[in-house]
Amino acid sequence: MPDKNLLIVLGATAVGKTKLAVQLAHAFNGEIISADSRQVYKGMDIGTGKDLSEYEVNGLKIPHHLIDIKSAGQRYQVNAFKDDFYEAFEKLQTLGKLPILCGGTGMYIHSLLQNHELTAIPVNEQLRQQLLLLNKEELQRELNKYPLKLREQADLSSHKRLIRAIEIAEYLSHHNLPTEKKKELNPLVIGLYNEVDTRRNKILSRLDDRLSHGLIEEVQDLLKGGVSEEMLVFYGLEYKFVIAYLKNEINLDTLRERLGIAICQFAKRQMTFFRKMEKDGVQINWIEAVDDRTLVQKQAFDLATPYFKLN
Repeated sequence: MPDKNLLIVLGATAVGKTKLAVQLAHAFNGEIISADSRQVYKGMDIGTGKDLSEYEVNGLKIPHHLIDIKSAGQRYQVNAFKDDFYEAFEKLQTLGKLPILCGGTGMYIHSLLQNHELTAIPVNEQLRQQLLLLNKEELQRELNKYPLKLREQADLSSHKRLIRAIEIAEYLSHHNLPTEKKKELNPLVIGLYNEVDTRRNKILSRLDDRLSHGLIEEVQDLLKGGVSEEMLVFYGLEYKFVIAYLKNEINLDTLRERLGIAICQFAKRQMTFFRKMEKDGVQINWIEAVDDRTLVQKQAFDLATPYFKLN
């Protein structure tokens, strides 16, 4: 078994991943690589929870990567993330730094650990427009028309993912799978979790803090800067609901209530995805994110010390 060459800190939203990853980076001579699908965008700070002030320990700045690398209004896909990740990963290895991947976008993390080559298959907009007219059952029938070997890795859980599965099967019917040899990753994976009630309370508390510290104004600034309403709705959660508020479709109390529910549901889906990763063979070392941060850090350090050199 090769030596571990990557440390991963994952977990649902609001669990405290960044704080822990920064402490680990400080202790083990590391730098952070973000695994967050929305923190790549400039100007989307409050809604995505960048919390850039947290990237500092005892006055020392901890470098981070894959944050603020795209303009708001652009799209960013998993295959672009993989390319950007490996560029940062190899750079840090050359510098003798420990790469620490930190985030809650499970699909991004899993795509690296499972080396999902299917993410390189391009979008087929014409096919997608045709498939959007079909319901889930019809999409399932369309997918079943393809040979099993072209759909055996398909995710059938949603309308969107069924469309992607058909898109992949159609591509593979006429093309060879693009392959590129990447450096093997042998990570230590640390997962932070809270019990459901604690998670909900943290999410709602953080939402109140974001609303009182400029979330709505951030969305207004993005609109003024030329980002379309449609694109902000596409980015989801905070941006989607604030757009509804700005269009007078909901009031502030309804914004808080519905957004709070949506974020809690999102956190539940994140945890479900992480459990799926475990079923796929990814070993996640879970630590409960209790209020005693010193205890959380000690548990994480105890896990990391056998594999990584302390500063």
